[in-house]
Amino acid sequence: MKKRTILLVDDERWVRTALKWTTKQLNLPLQVANECGNGLEALDWIKQNEVDLVITDIRMPIMDGLSFVKEVNLLKKKPDVIVISVHDDFQFVQKALRNGVRDYLLKPVEELDLKVCLEKWLDQLNLAEAKMNAPNIVVENLPSSTIERVLHYIEKTPLDQITLKDAAESVHMNPSYLSQLFKQQLNKKFVDYITELRIEESKRLLLNTSLRMSEIAERVGYSDLAYFSNNFKRIIGYSPSEFRKSVITP
Repeated sequence: MKKRTILLVDDERWVRTALKWTTKQLNLPLQVANECGNGLEALDWIKQNEVDLVITDIRMPIMDGLSFVKEVNLLKKKPDVIVISVHDDFQFVQKALRNGVRDYLLKPVEELDLKVCLEKWLDQLNLAEAKMNAPNIVVENLPSSTIERVLHYIEKTPLDQITLKDAAESVHMNPSYLSQLFKQQLNKKFVDYITELRIEESKRLLLNTSLRMSEIAERVGYSDLAYFSNNFKRIIGYSPSEFRKSVITP
């Protein structure tokens, strides 16, 4: 039987260690692929790796479980999510369930509760796959266009590492020719497209994390904080700090 992979997300290492050990003792077709200490770290990892299930705490620093679930829902290929909470957080659990979370567990997580939860998830997953494969229709994938391959490269690459040169190399093309092709097919310059992505990502980080402005600027690819702030204000109409205040303040 195919082994399913799990990502554990909790800011307390001992909780992750206990969950990993308990999961191994259950003798289910499951394997813990990685552990992360907060939602932002987990989101970064998921964008670069494939995983079937995420088990995440709700209360965490930097990016909490609810914000993390919202961001996971925006991904094209999103894993299933199970949240962990304490009794006092049940209102947050309800919100998470409305956002598509598969199930929840209460702290401290008991072995039997974890077993029942994971077995139910495996049964649902296997049933869904059986239904999907029932018609047994084979569809051949058409070759991806150059721009589609470039967009795939952009999607899989951290924003602070994206360059036109590397994008061109990913499709074995001259950078200047790719720049022209990009403008022709998307009606937008490569640099403008990346700038928009960086600003959108910085908006999400301002809204959903407690990172400092300099940390956000660096994560989205700006080494100069002033240049980042000016770009942000030019596009959004507010400086990053004004935007964060306007969102938080009713």
